[in-house]
Amino acid sequence: MIGSVQRALRLLEAVGSHGEGAPAKQLAREAGLPLPTAYHLLRTLTHEGYLRRENGVFVLGDAAGRLAGGGLQQKRRSMILDSLAHFRDAVGAPVYFAIYREGEIEVVGVSDTPANPACEEWADFRETGHAHAIGQCLLGQLDEEARQDHYDRYPVEAITAHTVRDLRSLENRIGALGRMQPVTERQEYALGTVCAAIPITAGDTAATMAISLPLHQQDRLPYVVDRLRSEVGALLSTLSFSISI
Repeated sequence: MIGSVQRALRLLEAVGSHGEGAPAKQLAREAGLPLPTAYHLLRTLTHEGYLRRENGVFVLGDAAGRLAGGGLQQKRRSMILDSLAHFRDAVGAPVYFAIYREGEIEVVGVSDTPANPACEEWADFRETGHAHAIGQCLLGQLDEEARQDHYDRYPVEAITAHTVRDLRSLENRIGALGRMQPVTERQEYALGTVCAAIPITAGDTAATMAISLPLHQQDRLPYVVDRLRSEVGALLSTLSFSISI
């Protein structure tokens, strides 16, 4: 064990136990440290941003807050992955969760099994949103200005023989979609694969849950989509799923 690290951690814990902060002498006493040692460590922790000194007392700094935030983010990500595994087992197909954040398509998580592998990302999902169900579903939730900005950066072009051919065709397809209607595509992104995505309402964030199946199982697509919608609706209603990641 590295003693200086242990002593610094004890001081951080002592500071964290006082919402309004505490003076050095009190912190040294609570951490069981000689006052000169405590002063040295407190100065170092303050310099590194883990503590702040305000009106003679020490409080947690921004760096400590970032550590706590990272832990919360990990917890949320773990919750999402657990939820995706539940959906995967319920529908018997790979499940994807994606959001549109800061102008980009972001696949937050994927859950599959060796028997039902996920679609391989052979072409960057961010750049080929027009060609897969995830991207089409997210684009369909954006306003015209945001979609045009996306097309300006990632032009519509065929990547398989089945991909939507041009921007007008894609916009006609998106315009024909009803609110909260699933999006399906067949071999537009990957040959031999069919996909479907359902939109998720989450405030101002465009989000989607999607599944993929091999082409020879395409007859299962309507059942799998309905089952996924049911499962997602039940979980969202219990507030046990979050997209805040």
